[in-house]
Amino acid sequence: MLSFIGLIFGLALLIYLTIKGMNLLISAPIAAFIVAITSDLGVFPQLVQEGEPSFLGSYMEGFSGFVATWFFMFLIGAVFGKLMGDSGAADSVAQWIVRRIGLKNAPLAIVIACAILTYGGVSLFVVAFAVYPMAISLFKEANLPRRFIPAALGFGSVTFTMTSAGSPEIQNWIPIPILNTSPYAAWEVSLVVAVVMMIIGYWWLRMFIQRAVKKGETFVLRVGDPTAENKKLPHPVISFLPLLTVLAVSFTFHDTLEHSALIVALLSGSIMVLLFNYKYFVHLGQTITDGTTGALIAIGNTAAVVGFGGVARNTHAFSETVAFMTDLPGNPLIGSAVAILLIAGITGSSSGGQTIALPLIAPHYMDMGVPADQIHRVAALSSGVLDSLPHGGYTVTTIASICRERYQDAYPAYGAVTVIVPFIGLVLAIVLFSLGM
Repeated sequence: MLSFIGLIFGLALLIYLTIKGMNLLISAPIAAFIVAITSDLGVFPQLVQEGEPSFLGSYMEGFSGFVATWFFMFLIGAVFGKLMGDSGAADSVAQWIVRRIGLKNAPLAIVIACAILTYGGVSLFVVAFAVYPMAISLFKEANLPRRFIPAALGFGSVTFTMTSAGSPEIQNWIPIPILNTSPYAAWEVSLVVAVVMMIIGYWWLRMFIQRAVKKGETFVLRVGDPTAENKKLPHPVISFLPLLTVLAVSFTFHDTLEHSALIVALLSGSIMVLLFNYKYFVHLGQTITDGTTGALIAIGNTAAVVGFGGVARNTHAFSETVAFMTDLPGNPLIGSAVAILLIAGITGSSSGGQTIALPLIAPHYMDMGVPADQIHRVAALSSGVLDSLPHGGYTVTTIASICRERYQDAYPAYGAVTVIVPFIGLVLAIVLFSLGM
């Protein structure tokens, strides 16, 4: 019982400290320490018997294991995103979208821009950094409340694109080596789910914004807001080429290189940006440096909460919870979905949740005869549900660091479109699989 109390309290404390603005590299180990001591885990490896888990050992195993597996994807993805941003290619794509949609649909323009960049292989964190200046400009011109910008960025980045078939984001690639599937697993169901999520999510986002406008809310300018630069941009066709390259290369090599194909794809996209847009860079060296720094911040925040999950995984409460989930009666996809979304919620990371949960539960469900493609798609979708709780790495970065909004103002709409809408999509996927689709 104490282990359960400690796990729940540790998670609640992590969420609370995150909302209060504490860095995840500090708050996650503090919360993990509470989980450890309430579950009788030794503090240091030297204080436990050989082979027994400890707080420090478990935390660093989760932290370093995630970094070791995904560092190059984060690094090259972040550099690719910065190259797209600083060359003006990302702005060119965004402006091309705005010209065809119109200023009155400014939130939709932001969602589409994020979706194209995300599905084109740009890191989720980098997409938020890249599109935010355009979002500020559009919301200012349309006189819309700025507190809804995080919701627009999140909805376009971490929902229907991040977990869809064919997506180059790691949330869609983590299951591949575990399940021996492809990034296009169950693409028919994935397509239906993505369309439904797009429709419901954008309708809900518009409702939030329209309700606030009717109450008299307007755009409020702040000191330090990014300003759109009136510089010459690459042609939209040239700007789309690197994104198409990432998709084409990942499709070509996913069978032979598996999840490492994403490294080749992102590197190819980066080379395309340099080949066609080199003249648009002002300080190329600084661009690469900034991309590298962004990658370290992104993977550090994610690894911090994965480390928390690493400690939680070695508690009695966690073991009993996983056993309970895998023994749920009825459709086995429900058990796998619940297990992954809860672990993603505990770790605050979709990729972290899959990394911890899938190796534990996948063999069980595959032995039961559940098709690997269905497990893959359900795992990807379920990992994108509770990862957007307040302590999630992307959530913290987007709301607090990039947009500089208060959680009280921004999170209600953000949580609706990044937690509830993906949950609806997950339920729909399970229903469609159950119907034999």
